Amino acid sequence: MGPIRLVRFLALAGVSSRRRAAEIIQNGQVSVNGETMREPWQYVDPEKDQIFYKGQRIYPEKPVYILLNKPKNTLCTVKDMHGRQTVLDLLEGVTPARLYPVGRLDRNTTGILLLTNDGDLAEKLLHPRSKVPRTYRATTIKPMNVEVVERLLRGIPLPDGAAQADEAYLEDPYTLVLTLHIGKKHIVRRMLEHLGYKVKSLDRIAFGPINRKGVPRGQWRYLSPQEIAWLKMLPSPDAHPNR
Repeated sequence: MGPIRLVRFLALAGVSSRRRAAEIIQNGQVSVNGETMREPWQYVDPEKDQIFYKGQRIYPEKPVYILLNKPKNTLCTVKDMHGRQTVLDLLEGVTPARLYPVGRLDRNTTGILLLTNDGDLAEKLLHPRSKVPRTYRATTIKPMNVEVVERLLRGIPLPDGAAQADEAYLEDPYTLVLTLHIGKKHIVRRMLEHLGYKVKSLDRIAFGPINRKGVPRGQWRYLSPQEIAWLKMLPSPDAHPNR
């Protein structure tokens, strides 16, 4: 591999994105050959240097990209201090890597969740500029009507800003399918609750062009080269739109 910058090494080791890695290094959480490093742009040689993060030696990892069909009662976290099931507990047989969920789904929300050790890609997917469309199927306690769809498409005023669906339609009076590129917490539930509808179940059925076809609930698969290429083609947070 040859010498590379320390900040890039941390990203390759699955510790974080390069942006976050710079903060980690500056905070004194990384040591090289027994010496604490605080300069993110310093070069290291992965083949010769011993590099530690929080006292644990780290190594470059091959990038891993996974789609999980998340079941209910599963936490989108790496560990749970109460011993509850997490998404990582479901990844039996996965290539050993320091994997993290890309964003979060509520404990009782099901469907597509991406996991990776590619910190730069994870950061990009979570950034608002990427505008990744996410499609959900929501069922409600009471029946909905066409007016609900029209309101969602016009936009819903919420305390943290307006939220607007890109697409929406009713499969039946109790089942709504909607697509939006907003990644705010509990966004679908909050939009519907604003209109007076309590969500009974919520399932993410697509992440951009990526769907969970052929992946039963609680199971996973590696992303295809085509899916990975699509994700990497999304705008970078540092990209500037054409003026």
